[in-house]
Amino acid sequence: MIRPHATIAELPAADWDALAGDAPMLRHAFLDALEQSGCVGGDSGWQPSHLALWRDGTLRAAMPLYIKQHSYGEYVFDWAWARAYTEHGLSYYPKLVGAVPFTPLPGPRLLARDDADRLALIRGALELADQGGMSSLHLLFGDDADLAACDAAGMTRREQVQFHWQRQPGWHDFDDFLDSLSRDKRRKIRQERRKVTEAGVRVRRKLGRQIGADDWAFFMRCYDSTYREHRSTPYLNLDFFLRAHAAQPDAWVMALAYRDDAPIAAALNLAGPTRLYGRYWGAQWDAGGWVPGLHFELCYYQGIEHALANGLDTVEGGAQGEHKLARGFSPVMTHSAHWLAHPAFADAVERFLDRERRLVGAYHDELNAHLPFRVEQDGT
Repeated sequence: MIRPHATIAELPAADWDALAGDAPMLRHAFLDALEQSGCVGGDSGWQPSHLALWRDGTLRAAMPLYIKQHSYGEYVFDWAWARAYTEHGLSYYPKLVGAVPFTPLPGPRLLARDDADRLALIRGALELADQGGMSSLHLLFGDDADLAACDAAGMTRREQVQFHWQRQPGWHDFDDFLDSLSRDKRRKIRQERRKVTEAGVRVRRKLGRQIGADDWAFFMRCYDSTYREHRSTPYLNLDFFLRAHAAQPDAWVMALAYRDDAPIAAALNLAGPTRLYGRYWGAQWDAGGWVPGLHFELCYYQGIEHALANGLDTVEGGAQGEHKLARGFSPVMTHSAHWLAHPAFADAVERFLDRERRLVGAYHDELNAHLPFRVEQDGT
């Protein structure tokens, strides 16, 4: 039996986590913290409708699923589709979205032990969207197994590019990583790090239970100011961060910048067994937070150092950002899948996505031709 659930609390945490694997943002506690803090649910425009496949009273497969009243916080942009619906007198919302809210991190969204259950889940989601009068169904940042199920269910793929740092054989510390770069990229990174030090800034990484209440309060001010600087409203609140940290303390890594022993900037990451997921950054400009290169130091170089020191293979830089390429990050394709109920719009979107995939593929190839790593003839 497949049926939706209005809160994650209706689903057994141990069973959910056994299906979800080790990615911290897919854990039951992370999703529950989003709901308990009010970041989703209520009037947020994210209404939980988590899909569960039950067999003999046991949770066999599940999908984080939301009824959406807008397209904020998804990082796979369909605003043009919504405008087209409106221009033709149609309503694009509500729609159904399988995703981790506010989290553009690739990973499984159809949490199942086999392909048959994944296919059953996505077909169940399609049926829910159709019967519920939704305009569409979207599965965001899925993995290969998810996408295979979506293909089999007749959904259309969309592709984007992110930038991930990936450890290579022989890299044991930051100097090993730097030695792999071309001369000009290596010099640029050293200059950026030196400017931060010469500005009198000291950086400290705090892990897990080292992160205290004062650190969270300061980080929240930074996070909030970043959104305000961009004339936007923060998606998350302090209650969420405190709940999520208490539930998974070892999953959090915070890099803090200090000047004269006072914090001026912070970056927050989530950590899994093999990956570091870069998430949020902010600075207190009125407290001396404007320092050239500080964003790169906290968000990239501290993350790389942490990965190298702790045996992690990958640092995911989040959505967008060509500037990451020059700092040792490589282009990686990410995928989503889409179904639209309206036949004419479904056909138009499919043709658009076919053209877009070709363009994104060419862009990915072009980026790979400009990787920052030195080649043999570099001579360094």
